[in-house]
Amino acid sequence: MTISVGTFNLNNLFSRFNFYAEIDSLEDVADGVTFEGHTADAENSMIKVRTYKGKLVKQKDPEESAIIAERIKRMNLDVLAVQEVEDQDTLKEFNATLLDNMYPFIGVIEGNDPRLIDVGIMSKLPIGGLTSWQYTVHPDDSGRRIFSRDVLEVEILDATRKKTLFTLYNNHLKSHFVDFRTDPVAGANASNLTRKRQSEMLAQILKKQTRPNSNYIVLGDMNDPLDAAFLNAFTQDPELGLVNGLANPTETQSFKEELSNKAWTHRFKESGKPAEYALFDQIWLSPNLAAKQTKAMIDRRTLLSGDGSDHDPAWVVLEI
Repeated sequence: MTISVGTFNLNNLFSRFNFYAEIDSLEDVADGVTFEGHTADAENSMIKVRTYKGKLVKQKDPEESAIIAERIKRMNLDVLAVQEVEDQDTLKEFNATLLDNMYPFIGVIEGNDPRLIDVGIMSKLPIGGLTSWQYTVHPDDSGRRIFSRDVLEVEILDATRKKTLFTLYNNHLKSHFVDFRTDPVAGANASNLTRKRQSEMLAQILKKQTRPNSNYIVLGDMNDPLDAAFLNAFTQDPELGLVNGLANPTETQSFKEELSNKAWTHRFKESGKPAEYALFDQIWLSPNLAAKQTKAMIDRRTLLSGDGSDHDPAWVVLEI
């Protein structure tokens, strides 16, 4: 049985209302403020919106949504782990309106992110258990949930639902973003420490939930390259023995810039400096599954900034 499994950061797939009028009162409001306004079917009705740092959370640009939908259709994967999704209703609507209900099994559990972005799963194969690890804390900071979003544990079943083919762990680790009001060095150190602790707790979850001969996949937006020390807790743990599924990927098309390293999904260009390319979106296979891998792919962007997302999706093909 051939199964394709991938990961794609959908870059703020929101479905919130867009407001065209200026609302000055948003400077200091909390998340989830209610305004009086007009809806399509009634006047002077109450509209519930969400805000982040005093700004309205807006719908993803329809043209960009259409672009990522076309990329997903072209890949035609059996199982796709996604990041930066607002909620399950948004993902279901996206699947119905832009993917023609390509994926009958969809799951999202709201996590911890104040920007309202969650991790989710889209699958052609039946889903068994769907487990959230969002309440996990690190022993060095027991008063705070360690995962910025969540680690979503998903059982993928065969068509008869009688057998678990593998378990998937979808991640979106702490980004490198530092608020301009924060000291840049202190902010970067704090982000790196969070990512390190997230990796440590991810390793503990994997050891608790799996066995040496288990079939499982750890994937998602790790927000660091493969060799980053902050990811070592799970990438380099000899007990886990995870294998990089994207060690030698094939690109769907050539990139604008000639690069010797094809294993990248994220491009960052700081003004006045050369562009940096890194494999932020990773797929790690358990030893048992790694022996069944037949292919690794990255859907390459056409624009330097990305096509519908600043991340390129990646996937592996397994013969199970």
